[in-house]
Amino acid sequence: MLLTNLTAIVTGGCSGLGHATAIALREAGAKVSLFDLNEEQGAKRVEELGKDKTLFTKVDVRDEAQVQAAIDATTDTFGAISLVVNCAGIAPAKRLLDREANPAPLGDFQTTIDINLVGSFNVARLVAATMAKQSPINDEGERGLIINTASVAGYEGQIGQTAYAASKGGIIGLTLPMARDLAPLGIRVNTIAPGVMGTPMLLAMPEKVQEALSANVQFPKRLGLPEEFGKLVVHMANNTYLNGETIRLDGGLRMPPK
Repeated sequence: MLLTNLTAIVTGGCSGLGHATAIALREAGAKVSLFDLNEEQGAKRVEELGKDKTLFTKVDVRDEAQVQAAIDATTDTFGAISLVVNCAGIAPAKRLLDREANPAPLGDFQTTIDINLVGSFNVARLVAATMAKQSPINDEGERGLIINTASVAGYEGQIGQTAYAASKGGIIGLTLPMARDLAPLGIRVNTIAPGVMGTPMLLAMPEKVQEALSANVQFPKRLGLPEEFGKLVVHMANNTYLNGETIRLDGGLRMPPK
């Protein structure tokens, strides 16, 4: 899939990995539709990435009507949608039991699953329905690509990450069956599982925590760069034979319990 003049949706596209992805896609020649909740940042990103090739829509990825309206706005503005990258997510940390052995609030767990896992599924299924009605974009019959974002926590969740790890493990589990479901339509599905990345979410943590996390990276011994995530997105788009796969982007990191 050559990205020049194709249209990509990026959820959570105004900050962190989503922002880096939007930049990489624009540099590759794609038009970009940003789904995010932050309207102020959305306006800045449109200016930054180019008004003629960038669209922002305020979207809660859990809301079917909002997502469908944003998809419709994207096709009305740019035409066919060839790529969606699901980056919207939250990363709360809370132990199953606190110091007094009180259980974690169920609502906190449900919110994390709803945004990270259900939200990604919601966007993917609705975009796939649009892609399925489009004409193929190459001789192989490819109609589109869905890229979801997991985490190494989906494999090795740390203490306090029950909700986050469960949500990201669910994303990993979605990858192959979703790819199999959509293969007859020429729609590919892949997942990226980043390690410790230098995003605003992680950089907001205490410096001591950041150093402890990067200490377990094998090589290069540093936090991952958001632009490295963006580069992998572009590669997944360009490499049509890559399908049904989850790729770790972590410098050889294997997370310790804490």
